[in-house]
Amino acid sequence: MRILFVGDIVGKAGRKAIHEVLAKVIVDQRIDFTIANGENAAGGMGVTPPIAIEILDEGVDVLTSGNHIWAKREIIPFLDEESRILRPANYPAQVPGRGKGVFQLSNGQKVGVLNLEGRVFMKHLDCPFRSAEKEVEILKKQTDIIVVDFHAEATSEKVAMGWFLNGKVSAVLGTHTHVQTCDEKVLDEGTAYITDVGMTGPLDSVIGIRKEVAIERLLTQIPWKFDVATGDIELQGVVVEVDQKTGRSGNIKRFRIPLNERS
Repeated sequence: MRILFVGDIVGKAGRKAIHEVLAKVIVDQRIDFTIANGENAAGGMGVTPPIAIEILDEGVDVLTSGNHIWAKREIIPFLDEESRILRPANYPAQVPGRGKGVFQLSNGQKVGVLNLEGRVFMKHLDCPFRSAEKEVEILKKQTDIIVVDFHAEATSEKVAMGWFLNGKVSAVLGTHTHVQTCDEKVLDEGTAYITDVGMTGPLDSVIGIRKEVAIERLLTQIPWKFDVATGDIELQGVVVEVDQKTGRSGNIKRFRIPLNERS
């Protein structure tokens, strides 16, 4: 099985990449299942129900998220309605939505997806490691193919999660920092890992935000409103090859596809 994971979709530029490139990638790479992080798809922070459905209709099977999932209030009740949109599982139990799901392909094969949020330099949520242990045990009752989106700031926390879940899940894929790392590998017990899958959006920016705005915020410490950049758009992510019988990964490959080189 070939699983595509698309890095954090940022604003209109990121959605443009999804619209113009994703379908071709799915065909060219013989993809069976597609996951994308969509927590920044609406104006660079949050996602709305219409935008979420737009992305799902473009060929994404599951939308994961992170700390910005709550930025657009209209998405909150929608999280209970749409099972294909996940929020981190280690939020309190009474929070709307779900942190995991099992999704069935047309051939009957099932894929489990788990969304977690880190705590280092982020919110003081429930422990992502203990949450992972509990949620993976539940998912294992239905499938051995499990992909984890670990939405976290610190590379050390992401690396630790990779080793913690080594052999227990098919892949631990980092999101949130929007900068693709070059440390993709399959760990010794068959879990594919990368610290950050990257960003789908404008590279002529500071992690998706217009350079002038980001620099001004840093210089003045005034929280000017983020303004999503528009230039040098790329689709970034990874393709993971998973054994359908064992759930072990055999390969992980990262990619970057500029819109102006998609022929």
